[in-house]
Amino acid sequence: MNQERIFKVLMGPHISEKATLLADSKSQFVFKVASDATKLEIKKAVETLFSVKVANVTTLNVKGKTKRTVRGMGKRNDWKKAYVALQPGQDLDFGNSAAE
Repeated sequence: MNQERIFKVLMGPHISEKATLLADSKSQFVFKVASDATKLEIKKAVETLFSVKVANVTTLNVKGKTKRTVRGMGKRNDWKKAYVALQPGQDLDFGNSAAE
């Protein structure tokens, strides 16, 4: 997988209360990823960027919410979320990645 694709697959970490609890208790991290990314691409991108070993990847498509606006009903974009579980003994540090 080339470097350009690695940076396009991972769009950034998804920070929420549930994601924080998973990171603390089960060493799982949540990322917002490209909607056409596969589990294998996500695994390779995380392993390359953060120099860690990934145990497994679970993905899900998040449907955009319908919102009422001044001009009628609008819809937010759909996006894809990935739960990345690291192998025991591994930890992910967002401040010190291999990309820097």
